Amino acid sequence: MSPRLPVPVRVFALPPWLAHALGAQRGPVPWNAVLRGALAGGPLLIVALAAGRTSLGVVAAIAAMLAGINDRPGSRRASVRRIGGPALAGAVGMFAGTYAGEHTSAVPLTLLLTGLGLVAGGMSAVGPVASGAGTQLLVAAAIGAGMPLPVPAWQRALAFLAGAGWLLTLRLVLPTPGSLAGDFRFDGERDAVARVYDAVAELLDAAGTEHAIARRAALTAALDHAQDALTGPRLRRYAGSAAERRLHAQYAAALPLAEAATALAWAGEPVSERACAGPRRLAAAVRTGTHTGPLPAPHRSAPALRALDDALLHAAEAFDQGEGRDLHTRGRTARQMLRTACGAGGREYGLRVALCFGAAVAIAQALHHSHWYGEHAHWYWLPATAVFLVKPDLGPLVSRVLCRAAGTVLGALLFAGFAAVLPRPEGLVALVALCGALIPVATRHFAAQTAVVTLLVLALVMVGGEPQASAGRIGETLLACAIVLIVGHLPMTGKRGGGVRARLAAAGGAAHAYLVHVLGESDDRAARWTLRREAYRALAEARTAIALAAAELPALARHTEGTDEVADLLERLVDTTTACAVHLDDAGRLTPRHTERLAELLRELAAQRKRVGLHSPDVAELPLAG
Repeated sequence: MSPRLPVPVRVFALPPWLAHALGAQRGPVPWNAVLRGALAGGPLLIVALAAGRTSLGVVAAIAAMLAGINDRPGSRRASVRRIGGPALAGAVGMFAGTYAGEHTSAVPLTLLLTGLGLVAGGMSAVGPVASGAGTQLLVAAAIGAGMPLPVPAWQRALAFLAGAGWLLTLRLVLPTPGSLAGDFRFDGERDAVARVYDAVAELLDAAGTEHAIARRAALTAALDHAQDALTGPRLRRYAGSAAERRLHAQYAAALPLAEAATALAWAGEPVSERACAGPRRLAAAVRTGTHTGPLPAPHRSAPALRALDDALLHAAEAFDQGEGRDLHTRGRTARQMLRTACGAGGREYGLRVALCFGAAVAIAQALHHSHWYGEHAHWYWLPATAVFLVKPDLGPLVSRVLCRAAGTVLGALLFAGFAAVLPRPEGLVALVALCGALIPVATRHFAAQTAVVTLLVLALVMVGGEPQASAGRIGETLLACAIVLIVGHLPMTGKRGGGVRARLAAAGGAAHAYLVHVLGESDDRAARWTLRREAYRALAEARTAIALAAAELPALARHTEGTDEVADLLERLVDTTTACAVHLDDAGRLTPRHTERLAELLRELAAQRKRVGLHSPDVAELPLAG
């Protein structure tokens, strides 16, 4: 009798768009951000109520709420740009929207806001901070145009700035665990730089194993995070700047270590534990602010190991002297950012934002002026909701719509219960403070964030003297969901997936510039490390955009099929270029293995780019021997 074969078990897998909607970020509770959120909107309302300027207090609390959404983990100095930039854009939007709402009729107002949506949408394609600025510009413009407050435009704009500035002040002034451990100015920078050295050690541990690719990606993420943490106002004119210069030198010293570790991982040969001990000691020295002590030297039996040894010596000198070049900033000029905003990705996103925002304004205006819509119509809710829904960096389209609808229904029902029992205005102010405290935790999932924001906004509406509006909030949100779903699936001029293709094109250009520099055998290593950083960072941004596009409904996801293979090839090309750079430093010429691998990757990349409709850079000038 023949033995029975095991019956294969089919594991049910959720479709990507539904899996994304149900997934949530994880991590420790950011208690410092929770405290800042609790001290943001609530105290502003208390001061405004005491001064008899409730309307200005409501505007300031809205600005503090939006600033709280941008109060993400990171260093104190990086928060100035991450919170301050969108706040300035929001103040401009509040002024422009209020002025337009007071001096124009429905049709001109709709056209003006639609044009503003086109500009803000294109600007949002530049990066995360620009995306936050574009969002706050449009949300504040809609609120300014539609919220019935008895204050002029300039006072609303100043109140908006004051609310966001208050939360930013809390971010800069309140101590954090990182700042209490040493210099008050450094609350996240030291840990971010130390994680880079830890990631280098982990990559060395994984060399020669199947985990090497994932560890190299983790090293890229650590370098990106440290790069962001060190971005912000410089304090070199003041006392204690030696500690800051030391921290920048420690980050710069990690770049050749990361390069050597990547080359060792590319070689595919295991590395001894002795080679991994040095980066770990450097990580401990960064965290404690102490000297490194003697660093164990790896065996110098291969070019990449010799590069690792040289990088460790360089790091030890940089740690002792505390001097180094600034390599943490990204070299993006205003012209480059404008080119991104006006490129294929910016045009596609700007057009969709303009259509969604303009259609929402037009429909809201039509309903607002109809006799059956209601006496207390908050028509600005519809376009403001559409702005959040159309943002691709918040997740795939269907995931955003499902989360927004579910979060709004939950938040509105909860508020209906609270409004029936809470005293006014004291209870509502307390609810605003509670919601402000919950925002830093709720931002891990779009539905949770929507529920908390819905509670907060409805409370602010009642504090401003208007009746309970839970039912209207649900109706406006569902209508906005329908608008964004329709516009999101409309055919556009040009090729769909412009945002993904723009990110891939940027990654391809950065990889090509890095490869040309390395094969040109330039002696400028600082420029090489900067180009390498830009190549890996651009690749990480492209990976994120590709993952979001892949989680769309099949009708949209099919437009970016094959782009993940292009990203894979680009990643392998940058890894190989790094290995070539290390070998050229040691031997002065490439081996047949290096040149053959480069030629093979370039051929595969050109073929895959052609299949997905991407332009390939000219590689004729690359001096590939053999």
